[in-house]
Amino acid sequence: MTSNMARRVAFAAVAIPAALGVVWLGGAPLAVLVAVAGVLGTREFLHFGERQGLRPWTAFAWVLAAAAAPLAWGVAVSPGVAARVDAAWPYAAGLLLVALLLGTLARVAPDARPLGSAAVTLLAPLYAGALPAFLVTIRHAGHGNQSWAGTALVFFPLALTWACDSLAMEVGRRVGGPKLWPAVSPGKTWSGSIGGLAGALLAVPLYRWLALGPAGVAFPLWQGLLIALAVGTLGQLGDLAESLFKREAGLKDSSSLIPGHGGVLDRFDSLYVVLPVTAALYRCFGVI
Repeated sequence: MTSNMARRVAFAAVAIPAALGVVWLGGAPLAVLVAVAGVLGTREFLHFGERQGLRPWTAFAWVLAAAAAPLAWGVAVSPGVAARVDAAWPYAAGLLLVALLLGTLARVAPDARPLGSAAVTLLAPLYAGALPAFLVTIRHAGHGNQSWAGTALVFFPLALTWACDSLAMEVGRRVGGPKLWPAVSPGKTWSGSIGGLAGALLAVPLYRWLALGPAGVAFPLWQGLLIALAVGTLGQLGDLAESLFKREAGLKDSSSLIPGHGGVLDRFDSLYVVLPVTAALYRCFGVI
C-alpha cells in the first residue's frame, strides 16, 4: 500500500464513522459541521481567484458560507423561521448585492479586475456553502434529532456517489478507451463514466436492503433508480466543473487540507451538485 493510499484509508476510518454519528445526531452539531466545511471550501474557491490576480472580499464570502447551513436548519425545523425567511429573502438578497457592489467599489481599483473579483466573491459561498447546506435540508425535512431515517436519506446520494466514483475509476483503469473530456480532466474515459453510472444504479437495491428498509424509509424502486441516474450523471459533471476551475487556476488539488484527498472541494466536488438535485427529487416524490 502506498503512503498516499495509507493516508486515505486512515482518514476514512476516522471520518466516516464521525460523519455518520453527526448526521444521525443532527441539529446544531450537523449545521455547524456543514458550515465549517462550507467556509473551508469557500476559502479554497477564493484562492482560485486570487491566483489569477482577483481580489475577492474574503470576509463577506466567509459570512455568507457560514450562514447557509444554520439557515437551512432553522427553515427545516421551525415554521416561524421558515415564514420569516420566506417573507424577507428577496429584500435580504437585494441588500447583500448592494453591500457586495459597495464593498467592491471601496476595495478594488478599476485596473484590478473588479468584475471578476465581485463575481468570485459571490460564487464561492453559493457553490461551497449554499449547495452543501441541502444536506441539512434532507436530514431535517420531517425528521428530528437522532433519526436513522433522516440519516439513511442523507447517505443515499452519498453512497450512490461513492459507488459511481469507485466503479468509474476501476472500469476506466481496466478498460480505458476514448477520453471523456481531455481538456478538463485528461484521466477520465467514456468507459469509466459509463461504469460509474452503472455502479450508481446497481447500488440502489443494495442500499434499500441495507439502510433504507431497516430505517423505515420506503419509496418505489423506480424512484431510487431515477435518483441514481441523476446522481451518476450529474455528479460526474460536478466533478468536471471543479476540475475546470482548478485547471484555470493552475492547480492539481484545491488544497492539501485532507490527507490523501486534497482539499474540501476535491472531496465534495460531486456532492455540490448531487445534494441539491437529490433534495429536489425527494421533494418531487414526496419523500421529504
